[in-house]
Amino acid sequence: MTDVRIIKKYPNRRLYDTEISRYITLEEIRQLVLQNIKFRVEDKRSREDITRSILLQVIAEQEQGGDPIFTTELLTFILRFYGDPMQGSISRYLELSIRLFLDQQVNFTEQLRGMLGQAHQPLSLLKELADRQVPIWRSVRKEFLKNLSRPKAP
Repeated sequence: MTDVRIIKKYPNRRLYDTEISRYITLEEIRQLVLQNIKFRVEDKRSREDITRSILLQVIAEQEQGGDPIFTTELLTFILRFYGDPMQGSISRYLELSIRLFLDQQVNFTEQLRGMLGQAHQPLSLLKELADRQVPIWRSVRKEFLKNLSRPKAP
């Protein structure tokens, strides 16, 4: 067994998982991603690596759902970088940004888990954390409402 799972795409557009010896769907490709299983999608005839295009199909399918990640504005920004001299840089920037975001998410989760694990009453600790945020939110709301009620300059 290899460390990279091979999925073959047949001319009829079907995806065949060679490890489990059956056809799979784009949703099952998504599940492989979520399970952090390394895979490669190959065109059956040419043996060309088409993993990227299959992942784009999975993303397109997910974006059709009710809660997309990519806004129209974000997609417009991304499209403007195609053919631009900065195209390679923006790709790397987005990748590093998402990695940083994921690292911060993991750190926050670990800190919260550590705090809750040490607390005798974890729900009271969460309430205490929320109570500390209330004055900040009140201040933000007050400022927002104050700016909302100001007459607009001509």
